Amino acid sequence: MKELVDLGVMVFREKNSRGSFKPHLSVKFRSVEGKLVTFSIDTTRTPAKYQQPDAYLITHAHSDHYGKSAMLSERAVCSDKTAIALEIRHERKYAGRTFKVGDIIETCGVKVQTFPNFHTVGSTSFMWENELGTRILVTGDVKDASMLPECDLLITEANYGDPGDATCYFDDDISGFENAFRDHPSIAFGAYAFGKAQRAVELLRGLGYDGTIEMEDQSLSLTRGLLEGAGELACLGEGCGDCISIVPPWDLEKLPSRMSKFVMTGRSDYRYPAIQISDHLDARGLVTMVKDIGPEFTVVYHPSGHRPGRFAKHLECIGFNALSIDRINNVLSNEFV
Repeated sequence: MKELVDLGVMVFREKNSRGSFKPHLSVKFRSVEGKLVTFSIDTTRTPAKYQQPDAYLITHAHSDHYGKSAMLSERAVCSDKTAIALEIRHERKYAGRTFKVGDIIETCGVKVQTFPNFHTVGSTSFMWENELGTRILVTGDVKDASMLPECDLLITEANYGDPGDATCYFDDDISGFENAFRDHPSIAFGAYAFGKAQRAVELLRGLGYDGTIEMEDQSLSLTRGLLEGAGELACLGEGCGDCISIVPPWDLEKLPSRMSKFVMTGRSDYRYPAIQISDHLDARGLVTMVKDIGPEFTVVYHPSGHRPGRFAKHLECIGFNALSIDRINNVLSNEFV
């Protein structure tokens, strides 16, 4: 990883007490003042008896980004909306610091810029500079990269980053969603409680629906806590007449059979018709994002499985230096110890 050392950065993975790698990764660098700093990205907490990172950066509140663990540390850093989502989802008090997306915050003497990536309400990308002036950008999961800045080191995701997989190419079927809404007076959408449910409410309000939307308990709490302009919301069964319902996909079968039912997903294994609505960029969008940001080096850290490696290899084929998380070990360069 000589290119990373030349940028004044060490990207590494830590091991837990069982000897296995902890989720995702950490970044070690020297601040503008020359202080050695470690930021852990979307990972579980380090036990208190071990040396702690200087900050746990939480990009958003989906469980595969491990905020449930990191939120209990005073060193946690996330947006105010992400903190609300974590508290509602996990019924624990968030212990760290918060900010509004778009703010510049100072953490351990490092000025960190925050940017929206539109993956979930409150999801955040982080950028800061080290003593060499290297601009380090951590995107988290991305739906819209239009507000992300250019950088020197990009640390990003590859949820749909396998160029050889046809399922990694898609467009959101907004017209299909609108047709389902307008053609069926009694309708239910299957959507995950955090992320998709709020997206469904935003789409319905954007299409001019101003009636009551019924939701299951957690979807309702999250939407009320996170979404401005959500309109009239109610618990299931508390609305009037033919309200629109939004429930997790597996709860659709519990609703009356007279209702038309659709699932907001790209998957094909549900019994109900699917409407392609994603919270991620597809393979084309991810490649365009990297080209627009123009990094000297890219590290692909999410998700688990083969897609980070496939995306990193594709980036190398089109002229970008790249490394996937499965090729990162936990050995630190002597320049950083």
